[in-house]
Amino acid sequence: MRLVMNEPVEGMEGPYRRRWWALLVLCLSLLIIVMANTALTVAAPAMTEDLGLSSADLQWVIDGYTVPYAALMLLLGAIGDKYSRRGALVLGLLVFAGGAVSGYLADSSTTVIAARAVMGVGAALIMPATLSLLAATFPRAERAKAITLWTATAGLAIAAGPLVAGALLENHGWSSSFLINVPVALVAIVGALVLVPPSKAGHHDRIDYVGGLLSVLWIGALVYMIIEGPHFGWGPKAIGAAVVAAAALLAFVLWELRHPRPVLDVRRFTDRRFAGSNLAVALFFLAVFGAFYYLTQHLQFVLGYDALDTGLRMLPLAGAVFVGSALTAYLTPRVGMKWTVTAGMVGGTAALALLTRVDSTSSYGDFVAPLVVLGVAIGLALSPCTDAIMGAFPESELGVGGAVNDTSLELGGSLGIAILGSLLGTSYSDHLGDAASGSGLPAGTLATAQDSVGAGYAVAQGVADKARQLGEQAAQSADPQQAAQLKAQAAQLADNARQMADSVGSSFADAVAHASLVGAVVLGVGTVLVAVLLPGRGKPARAGTEGEEDAEREEEFSEVR
Repeated sequence: MRLVMNEPVEGMEGPYRRRWWALLVLCLSLLIIVMANTALTVAAPAMTEDLGLSSADLQWVIDGYTVPYAALMLLLGAIGDKYSRRGALVLGLLVFAGGAVSGYLADSSTTVIAARAVMGVGAALIMPATLSLLAATFPRAERAKAITLWTATAGLAIAAGPLVAGALLENHGWSSSFLINVPVALVAIVGALVLVPPSKAGHHDRIDYVGGLLSVLWIGALVYMIIEGPHFGWGPKAIGAAVVAAAALLAFVLWELRHPRPVLDVRRFTDRRFAGSNLAVALFFLAVFGAFYYLTQHLQFVLGYDALDTGLRMLPLAGAVFVGSALTAYLTPRVGMKWTVTAGMVGGTAALALLTRVDSTSSYGDFVAPLVVLGVAIGLALSPCTDAIMGAFPESELGVGGAVNDTSLELGGSLGIAILGSLLGTSYSDHLGDAASGSGLPAGTLATAQDSVGAGYAVAQGVADKARQLGEQAAQSADPQQAAQLKAQAAQLADNARQMADSVGSSFADAVAHASLVGAVVLGVGTVLVAVLLPGRGKPARAGTEGEEDAEREEEFSEVR
């Protein structure tokens, strides 16, 4: 048996025998690039303390990964189609591992952000390659099942990231959350070479580099605007990014409409199934990433769980994703994609609606039902949408198809963190300002506490530490009158610290409820739009000559098999 798999699927007499092992490699590759974001939410507090990160630094540590990841996928997906999809996967894993090593060695906010950006470039190579290789390796009859497992892996990674990071932080520093990616990436590289058949487009047309670069410009500028505006204010940077994004998007659409072989045929968005599926993916991940952003903070800061306990308490989400995926495989062939996706989005809306009940008395038990409902909803909605998006592209453009799906996902996730995260921060600050108005805290100290829930608890802890110091001074004082005064001051400060901590917790809980309400409204309206867009059963999944040619190629391939 040859060590490296060099025979393309197209040249085989029947389906590739080790295709399910190949899927395992693709899912493993997907797992680490999704976990790279979710694990950071748990490692962030330790990183912030160790490196002295400001809130702006921390935001760009998180989003330094997102900008290149989202912006480069479409162009890199097209390059992978032309030259080698497996080559793109292997190169992406190498770049990703290199960025992870740099992150492990980083000792400042600048070096961490740079390392995250390198990992984002690697992820932009990996993500579309996993979907395009999946679609090229599996016959169409099995593709929906394979995509269901791929989607379930993404859901698992959302919950597994905090768990793995939490386990590492028990005995190691925050940098271990970077280093754990390296052996996994190396295993995936070996697995890709041994188990994944090579694949590339059948044609040799020149790549539309102008369209590709315009896509990088408008997507990158849009993501930058989404991050900069809500978090740091609508100043010249955010407004400039908005102008660049709009101008580049218009130029991209006009160029693609005129180009004989565009990097992305924008006419595809006139197909209801394709447009509805992309809208569903974007809106769903807006809700999922937004909710995940504040749920992990609530579990850690308000309920007081450490990193490992937080990860363990996110596991119901992962288990529910697999349940939802199993239901998808059963329901979609029977009731059709439209109703399965709509049911998933209704479930996601319901999960956010349940989170509106969060208040200062809420315990972890109040979060279990929303997590389970959200997990089932992910499994129901995303697999059929991904299958529909990939099915809209011919075999020669599978990398582009994967990039379109993943770009919708990333744009939705970025919007979710930006919109719901910004609402969360504003609501928390307003509630805390009202709750602490009579506390006697200096204006500067209160402003610090209003910056974030972590900063709020740090201020409360600082007041408590001051109370403890005064108590120790009172115990050591030889003057009874002075000791009594110090004790009274210490008692007053201790009471202020308790009140401050209670105010921070209740303010953040109220902010979670407020952000969840907005998220539920957005996803609910989106559910109606998607239900209207998606065609019912019996409607064609593809429109245009390319879809017909794709079906003819698949029929010919079936005859060969």
